[in-house]
Amino acid sequence: MPRHTFPAIIAAVACAASFAAGSAAQSALPTTSAAQRAEARDIFKQLIEINTTDTPKGSVTAATKAMQKRFLDAGFSPDDVHLLGPDANKQNLVVRLRAAAPTTEKPVLFLCHIDVVEALPSDWHTDPFQFIEKEGYFYGRGTQDMKDSDAALVFTFLRLHREGYKPKRDLILALTADEEGGKFNGADWLVKNHRDLVDAAFVINPDAGGVELDHGRAIVGDVEATEKVYADYQVTATNRGGHSSLPRPDNAIYELTTALNKLAAYSFPFEMNEVTRVYFGNLAKQETGEMAENIRGVLATPPDAAAAARLSTEPSFNSNFRTTCVATRLAAGHANNALPQTAQANVNCRIFPGHSPEEIRQQLITLFGDSKLNVKYVSDAGKVADTAPERKAIVPPAPLKEVFGPLTRITNALWRGIPVTPEMEDGASDSIYFAQAGYPCYGYSAIALERNDVRAHGQDERLPIDSYWKSLDFFYSFSKTLGDE
Repeated sequence: MPRHTFPAIIAAVACAASFAAGSAAQSALPTTSAAQRAEARDIFKQLIEINTTDTPKGSVTAATKAMQKRFLDAGFSPDDVHLLGPDANKQNLVVRLRAAAPTTEKPVLFLCHIDVVEALPSDWHTDPFQFIEKEGYFYGRGTQDMKDSDAALVFTFLRLHREGYKPKRDLILALTADEEGGKFNGADWLVKNHRDLVDAAFVINPDAGGVELDHGRAIVGDVEATEKVYADYQVTATNRGGHSSLPRPDNAIYELTTALNKLAAYSFPFEMNEVTRVYFGNLAKQETGEMAENIRGVLATPPDAAAAARLSTEPSFNSNFRTTCVATRLAAGHANNALPQTAQANVNCRIFPGHSPEEIRQQLITLFGDSKLNVKYVSDAGKVADTAPERKAIVPPAPLKEVFGPLTRITNALWRGIPVTPEMEDGASDSIYFAQAGYPCYGYSAIALERNDVRAHGQDERLPIDSYWKSLDFFYSFSKTLGDE
């Protein structure tokens, strides 16, 4: 897709914010009733309690079939509810809400992955695959990433259908497999094999963006404009081993942990780009005191290194400033009474735009400085290779007013007065597959989370109940507005 400068994006967002501030639509939005909330909660609960991990116990198809049944039971035509995929256990669901009449306007696609990261019950204080409500939160694997938005959009499509809503152009919902890893990424497969089902004017991906809270105060609404590049590396140390009664400091575990300690102590260089400059510029207007001063410091020319170091103690800021790499899995040894002959770690990197996975692989080799270590690239499908690809980051899409206008207006109705700003997603998402195919992609979840309570992929994942209710209100109004454009 063509490259669009961020001055243009800033202007579009500013125009949308100005419109929202002065619009009569700033008044209360349509809200969900108690009965509708009960249905939306039931959908959320059902999805959480279906294990959709990429494990022998998990099944994406079980979840997509359950949602398919809801749509068919509600009266959707079977021609508009497609269950399909390259693997029996990884079936994707594509649902279409038809326009009132044939139109040349291309549809809007809502792209949602329905798989989740593995969670071990022994690591949690609740069962990760039970939907638990307590103390103002919904608990369960996927409550933040991203069955909250899956459920909200399933409910929204059902609600619009029951109300007899007929958009001016089709609305499409795709619930897909293997975003979190696995051999059958649904977004990639649909783009390559069933483009007709997901072809759209643009993509809304709720697996990114959202509203940042600071002790309950809404600070900023983030819309993903670009994201980091995901890469895994297999780091292996080998040794001749020997009898454990004759320990030597050059065993495989020692060699590997020495390298990983170097990685833990290392920070990749500080960087900023057009997206992060816009984001921190907007954030500086909302913050006060030392925080605002530090943000202005990193925006200075040249950036204040001390200010960058202070902000980097906050993980979300640190990941906005640089490539990050961390060991996520370890395996070593073959017997309790033998020196380890092999020790292996997975190092997961989130690469700052402008750098390739192969470039980072070479930097890891240089950092470790041990010719006895082997650093290989691991693909999303788990294939190990001696070199890594030259995968490119997402290019910021065109700042479409038909997206930013209603997004800003509705966000301001729910969280009054906060700026809506482009951001760089610290992680990675399925937007990459559609962006590479030429579709503008916008990441926004309408979920409000505390900065220090991001539990996606972690222990005791939870979502504030009020955040879920607000996301229902957002997606209902947003979908209708996009459908009427």
